[in-house]
Amino acid sequence: MPAVAEKLIAKDRYEIEGMTCASCANSVESILSHVEGVKSASVNFADSSVLVEHEPDVATPEKLQAAVEEIGYSLIINQKAGEENREEREEEKLRDAKVKLIVASVLSIPVLLIAMVFPAIPYADWIMLVLTTPVVVWSGRDFFIIAYKRAKNFSANMDTLIALGTGAAFLFSVFNTFFPGYLRSRGLEPHVYYEVAAIIVALILLGRYFEERAKSRTSAAIKKLINLGVKTARVIRGGIELEVPIGEVEKGDLILIRPGEKVPVDGKITEGKSVLDESMITGESLPVEKEAGDTVIGGTINRTGSFKMVAERVGSETMLAQIIRLVQEAQGSKAPIQKLVDRISAVFVPIVIVIAILSFAAWSVWGPEPEVTYAMIAAVTVLIIACPCALGLATPTAIMVGIGKGAEHGILIKDAESLELAHKLKAIILDKTGTITQGKPVVTDVLWDLSPAARNEVSHVVYAIESQSEHPLAQAVVNRLKPEGLQAVILDSFDSVTGKGVKASYNGKRYLIGNRRLLDENSVRTSPFLLERVEELSREAKTIIYVAEEEKAIAVIAIADTIKETSKAAIAALQQMGLEVHMLTGDNRQTAEAIGQQAGVDQIKAEVLPADKAAYIKELQAKGLKVAMVGDGINDSPALAQADVGIAMGTGTDIAIESAEITLIKGDLEDIVTAIKLSRETVKTIRQNLFWAFIYNVTGIPIAAGVLYPFTGFLLNPMFAAAAMAFSSVSVVTNSLRLKAKTFK
Repeated sequence: MPAVAEKLIAKDRYEIEGMTCASCANSVESILSHVEGVKSASVNFADSSVLVEHEPDVATPEKLQAAVEEIGYSLIINQKAGEENREEREEEKLRDAKVKLIVASVLSIPVLLIAMVFPAIPYADWIMLVLTTPVVVWSGRDFFIIAYKRAKNFSANMDTLIALGTGAAFLFSVFNTFFPGYLRSRGLEPHVYYEVAAIIVALILLGRYFEERAKSRTSAAIKKLINLGVKTARVIRGGIELEVPIGEVEKGDLILIRPGEKVPVDGKITEGKSVLDESMITGESLPVEKEAGDTVIGGTINRTGSFKMVAERVGSETMLAQIIRLVQEAQGSKAPIQKLVDRISAVFVPIVIVIAILSFAAWSVWGPEPEVTYAMIAAVTVLIIACPCALGLATPTAIMVGIGKGAEHGILIKDAESLELAHKLKAIILDKTGTITQGKPVVTDVLWDLSPAARNEVSHVVYAIESQSEHPLAQAVVNRLKPEGLQAVILDSFDSVTGKGVKASYNGKRYLIGNRRLLDENSVRTSPFLLERVEELSREAKTIIYVAEEEKAIAVIAIADTIKETSKAAIAALQQMGLEVHMLTGDNRQTAEAIGQQAGVDQIKAEVLPADKAAYIKELQAKGLKVAMVGDGINDSPALAQADVGIAMGTGTDIAIESAEITLIKGDLEDIVTAIKLSRETVKTIRQNLFWAFIYNVTGIPIAAGVLYPFTGFLLNPMFAAAAMAFSSVSVVTNSLRLKAKTFK
């Protein structure tokens, strides 16, 4: 029996244009999922993209594009051109949204003033018609276009509601402006509702502009990660140094790295020694000493000596490229939240349309004369009172107040989704360095094996030596000694020993400051007193620096990354709120456990790489937990993107901040507790707003349809319908503003 050839499956990401809400994303996802040869389609509404797993020979990009265009959206199949022009297109969309908002706002305000304050001025209706037409026809045209496209596919969303309400109000007003005698001849006053159409369009456009502005920044983290890489590398080929573009570096190339330069690719040192800053990968503040045979990572910074390395991983294989890919995948894997408003709209819109049609039919058959006039008034009143102004304001007003309240407390919240999700969190993942700890080396202990008088003289020498050293640990010593008012003496000589420390001389005496290897190589003896203290400090996971004069160690200096003052209390508060608190770090197990014990964290995972952090979060999510990741480094960005809510310390890197949804400006863990409380109150307010937004429709629509007329002779005037709709909006805004008075500390 012949073997069946295995089908080739490709995973491609495409940009989608034209999506305005979560239900739009669902429509694109649904239509693509039904294309022959497509295994799965996952739309990321946040960055307007779709990840399609498909058989490339069956579900070709052209077929995918045609399917999406069928429901009114655009799929960009030229991915390279799409990436090159994406930023330009985002700026253009934002600019277009801003111009439409400005035009709508400038023209709507005088319409509102005429309708409410100066309705009796000459030609009032005609002036409002002239001002409102550009608002509805130009600024609000997208609502009508999208509503039409949705209608063709027998679906509805917020745009359908907006188009129905504003369109009905505008067209009814235009009719009454041109033909006022039609209603007057039948004993009815021809009211106009231009202000209803204009103000609704302006308010919705305001929300859309803020949404577009937020979406235009979604790719900032990726751009900054890409910028971490170097553009060129100094390659040695045939004994000649050549500066070549990074794309031309090949595996096996010998590369020269000088002090202050970034390592271009991943590889191994073949010659030389140095100290490298690997915080972008590991997140650890302490520099790492490297020598021949040690691995180096692309994007890390060479601090001191020069060295040669052989390229082992280039291009998409490097650690930095993998981090970029992890961030992209984590952002794309987040299924768009199906907003409550969109779910309700899908049912609400058809119901409103059916009620309006039934009202028109009922009044046409059983209504008093003139039947058609009463029927038209009833149908238009139903559409006006059902207009979703309050519904459109229910979520954004609460979110805007909540985000503003967060900013007052030093909590920057990037989007509504993260603020809504925070109240559902069950687990908090904390990075160690810069999150729980200060994120920089600090001298914790200085122990002398000298008399006080001799100690004072030597302190000036130590200060002078460390002031000349480039090593970050030396800077920690300087920061400790500087407040003591020491003066740097003039040294006779100074020599840096890469990877070990420094040698210097003063007044004919030799001084050594560095690690144990430096002392051993120079036959320096250490007293039992100091050795005993070194052993104790080492158990506390502290880095030890020795100070020697001639052949004797005279002091030890312990350096560590200490925990922040508020970390322990904040972690205890999170645990009391029923949250699991985990700590992840690239540091060694001994250091991790020492910090974990001080901070009160029980669940600790040490020696993890960026990919490990993201995978750890996936494991928790697979158990059904909503997870927040708190970090401050570039190495945390994949995990921040993977988490349901990413929280960055404002004292950290720009890339961590861009990858996260929430930023704590002060870098204080106690603000996480505040953020969760704020989320709970905001979600509660949103639910209250939705109730008030719908209670008017639930009670008002039947009245607008005329259910009371047979019993009381009362038929709701469209003007009162507009007033009821406006009052529901005022109720929603007022309720949202109550958040400002609440305290969360």
